[in-house]
Amino acid sequence: MMTSYTAPQRDMLFVLNHLAGLEAVSQLPGLEDATPDMAAAILDEAAKFAAGVLAPINASGDLQGCRWDNGVVTPADGFADAYASFCETGWNAMPAQPEFGGQGLPSLVSSAVQEMWKSANMAFALCPMLTLGAVNAIAEHASDELKAVYLPKMVSGEWTGTMNLTEPNAGSDLAAVRSRAVPAGDGSYRISGTKIFITWGEHDMAENIVHLVLARLPDAPEGVKGISLFIVPKYLVNADGSLGARNDLVCASIEHKLGIHASPTAVMVFGENDGAIGYLVGEPHKGLAYMFTMMNHARLNVGMEGVAISERAFQQALAYAKDRVQGKPMGDSSGQTRPILYHPDVRRMLMDMKSRIEAMRALAYQTAAHMDYAHHHPDEAVRREHQARVELLTPVVKGWCTETSINVTSTGIQVHGGMGFIEETGAAQHFRDARITTIYEGTTAIQANDLIGRKVAREGGSSLAVLLADIDATREQLLASGNAQLSAIGAALARGAGALAEARDWLLAHYASQPAQAAAGAVAFLKLTGVVAGGWMMARAAQVATQLLADGDSDTVFLNAKLATARYYADQVLPEAALYAAQITQGAASALALDEEGF
Repeated sequence: MMTSYTAPQRDMLFVLNHLAGLEAVSQLPGLEDATPDMAAAILDEAAKFAAGVLAPINASGDLQGCRWDNGVVTPADGFADAYASFCETGWNAMPAQPEFGGQGLPSLVSSAVQEMWKSANMAFALCPMLTLGAVNAIAEHASDELKAVYLPKMVSGEWTGTMNLTEPNAGSDLAAVRSRAVPAGDGSYRISGTKIFITWGEHDMAENIVHLVLARLPDAPEGVKGISLFIVPKYLVNADGSLGARNDLVCASIEHKLGIHASPTAVMVFGENDGAIGYLVGEPHKGLAYMFTMMNHARLNVGMEGVAISERAFQQALAYAKDRVQGKPMGDSSGQTRPILYHPDVRRMLMDMKSRIEAMRALAYQTAAHMDYAHHHPDEAVRREHQARVELLTPVVKGWCTETSINVTSTGIQVHGGMGFIEETGAAQHFRDARITTIYEGTTAIQANDLIGRKVAREGGSSLAVLLADIDATREQLLASGNAQLSAIGAALARGAGALAEARDWLLAHYASQPAQAAAGAVAFLKLTGVVAGGWMMARAAQVATQLLADGDSDTVFLNAKLATARYYADQVLPEAALYAAQITQGAASALALDEEGF
């Protein structure tokens, strides 16, 4: 039994309108067209495309995978047609800047649409995701000449883009990058080297593939300060914009992976002959900083993959629980054999999945809204304030949402029982696809070290203090509401925030003197931050739902469900904060207790 995908538009719109503040975002300069009504219409059309075009080829793409033959990569059946339709209907251009042919929609709205693509078909969605990341990097850092040549075609989707960082000897340590770039004397460079793990590095769905490649110039200093960024197209571009000769690059092979089988992960070899022709982006030796424009975009999008694949697994588990008849539930006085949805533990698992997904979605969308303010607000001070929140939450969205997705998709298999372990049901695919999300675009540990180092220790916890103050303001409102349900949620939120503050204080006191112990607790701190920030989102959702019910909103089923998931999160998920805090403040040393011989 494989379920279809139905975009959760009601919850998406609830978050957009009531938590992330779409109406206020749509009043920012340049975003005026993205009204709540317009966003609802966009989501409705995107939901149709996701359900009708992308979802039907998800399982078949996983089963068939990509085919490599002498450097040529052919995607799974149906993918090329789906991509052509995707571009023809303008979806690829949706978040890009209007000056290059994009629609310029807010990150907030495009995040909701991106979630649909990733839920429906994560392997497919990786292709436009990497293209738009490359578009952002080129738009922000390349010369006007390069922008004019490459961006219109990439925004339209006629050309796709990739990110080439990793090498066989340089994984997370980009200081070890050894690919070379030699000036050719005509303004171009000759690129040579091998890059691995290149998502959609080769395929035949688009006319051209624009590779962004990190490489070293002959005079480059060692380390990350000696890396430059280059545009290296699959086909060279003639002066009139037409495609010319094939560049000196080849896909040597594609990887055989645990999941995302329909997304080709390529080994790319540049410059086996005269050198691949490339063009310098920006200034020499600043390539890593430029690439982070693309990487930060990708990290938020990978965090959204965690939300999306969890939603898909939940929908499948819920459908199975409604359909599978088995046994007489404990506590059910009817004595009838019922679907497993009636069994208390199945109900618990589904509630756990649902509540965590709602918390992740709200936090991810909220971060996207901060991005819109950081880029579009007319006041520089306000932009800085929101950018600080984006920088604080980006590793949390990437790390916490993806780590949570592994647990959620695993729970989805558990709901199916033995049938979940059978590939034909489709539940296992979501678990397999989720597993990469905690690894690529920076592992969870890399996100966690970034969080405790750059976002907490280096700035003395100032950005986190602002977040905790916002959480505390919500807590006060809940406790003063006179509503028993909201007061209970507020009390749980207070305990969670207290655990986060305790862990922060420990880190600030020990980061410099005990860096290894701080790093050993970094992932726990990231999860702690996610759990508490997610709990804040759920608490705010409970506030809104309570007020809407009091105002006579007719959507009582949805709003009461929102209250139920918020209370579950407060009772069952927020207590995890105390555990994570204890791991940081009391358990870091034990993680380092064994020497090499002890293992």
